[in-house]
Amino acid sequence: MPRLVKCRAEVMTGLAELRAAGWRVGIITNGTPDNQIAKLQRTGLAEAVDGYAVSGIEGIRKPDVGLFEIAAQRCRMTPGEGGWMIGDNLVADIEGGRAADLRTVWIDRTIRPGEEHPADHAVSDVMQAIALLHEYGSRS
Repeated sequence: MPRLVKCRAEVMTGLAELRAAGWRVGIITNGTPDNQIAKLQRTGLAEAVDGYAVSGIEGIRKPDVGLFEIAAQRCRMTPGEGGWMIGDNLVADIEGGRAADLRTVWIDRTIRPGEEHPADHAVSDVMQAIALLHEYGSRS
């Protein structure tokens, strides 16, 4: 339900800081157009990013590489240009991101030490992922 969705203020600040540092920020989401667009607009994320791709609009779903390519184009990038995928789903986000030639950060809210996973990095919160991107510098 879009009216119940919120985005933490520190996340919005973090996205603005990434963009100010030269990052292009996009959103790739699976779901129906009305629901996902309403969430993006209600939270302010639609204006806080350079582009987004919604599976229900595009007719393809993550982990299909095509959805990653659409989002990259809307951010005026190509997936292989040093991009990253941050997400909480090991298949849709991490495997899809890797297939699109992106580095990956898995948001694993339960962080299970020693668990095998295909992501380049694992964090427990999106703010840790944003900090990680700052460590790596703009699109590197």
